Amino acid sequence: MGIDLAELYRDLHANPELSYQEHRTAGIAADHLRGLGYEVTTGLGGTGVLGVLRNGDGPTVLLRADMDALPVEEATGLEYASTRRGIDPAGADVPVMHACGHDVHVTCLVGSAERLAAERERWRGTLAVVFQPAEELGSGAHALARDGLFERIPRPDVVLGQHVAPFPAGYAAIHPGVAFAGDDSLTIVLHGAGGHGSRPETTVDPVVLAASVITRLQAVVSREIAATESAVVSVGQVHAGKKNNIIPSEARLGLSVRTFDAHVRERVLAAIERIVHAEAAASVAPTPPEIITDGEFPPTVNDAAATERTAAALRRALGDERVIDPGVVSGSEDVGVLADAGGAPLAYWVLGGADPALFEDFLRTGRLPDVPSNHSPHYAPVIEPTLATGVDALVAAAREWLAEPEAAPAP
Repeated sequence: MGIDLAELYRDLHANPELSYQEHRTAGIAADHLRGLGYEVTTGLGGTGVLGVLRNGDGPTVLLRADMDALPVEEATGLEYASTRRGIDPAGADVPVMHACGHDVHVTCLVGSAERLAAERERWRGTLAVVFQPAEELGSGAHALARDGLFERIPRPDVVLGQHVAPFPAGYAAIHPGVAFAGDDSLTIVLHGAGGHGSRPETTVDPVVLAASVITRLQAVVSREIAATESAVVSVGQVHAGKKNNIIPSEARLGLSVRTFDAHVRERVLAAIERIVHAEAAASVAPTPPEIITDGEFPPTVNDAAATERTAAALRRALGDERVIDPGVVSGSEDVGVLADAGGAPLAYWVLGGADPALFEDFLRTGRLPDVPSNHSPHYAPVIEPTLATGVDALVAAAREWLAEPEAAPAP
């Protein structure tokens, strides 16, 4: 009796864990790998799991899935919806949800590890499967590399992986070159002079300052980046004050900056710094603002030759019409850090996870359906054919890079 992947997925979805807290998830992955005959190392980079299956001489293939969830309160209404809570890095009690689909990634990697172990007579080489912590923080891949991941396996010939997304299940999408955006996560601290809400003239109001900064930041992309270039500047957090009739002394903004090109990134970050300091000066802030870098994802770059080879394997497994090129994706990923640290080419694709029936009118109308996306409290990939396609894709890609078994000698 094989692993029930649908049951595993529902269990993982109902029991999400925040970054570097993925102890239960890691334990489940490790237990399955041991049962399948893999050499297992746990605790890599904090909570990471490495499974190695050595099957004779041949290439080394690394398959990777991320495990962590997000501080989001689930609103899907699913019977297996998460009601879990956790403690975030700031010490706050928060709801936790697999709002980015990492439960799909873990389940598909377990399923592909099972199938490749069962079919080891059909390939030769070393298979390394990695369950990574803290992708959402952008530090998990670095943590694995620093903790000696690549001292435990031969140098990989390729790093492979996938990310579920809201397009039809049964499809995969892969793009050569820069495939995912780089991301700079910033905290901006704006200092004012607090006082009574009835006497704003005696204060320097950081709330008004924050509003001016937020409004002005919207012009960075629309007025400073060319139409032929791409960037995103999103303000995801605004925090100021604790009482209606008190003007606070400080306001904090949380920014996510997405870019695909190093020169565009430099211009965008410089514009943010210029605007923040200029607005603070215009408000006569008593203390200069602070701009703190919380984390950084480099752009995810797929090796062109590795992508072409992997895409061909995906087309053979899924069908030519079900493997597409999505262009560049504005989301971010840290899987490229593993490829760089391991000195290996990367081939990373997007896996469809939305109900295909929702897209039936697309070709006729040209209008995409209103499907919740990653990080939404309503995000819920359909279990099938998402899981089956994800396992098929990982197995096909891995088999493409592993060696064929030696033919038996003629009698």
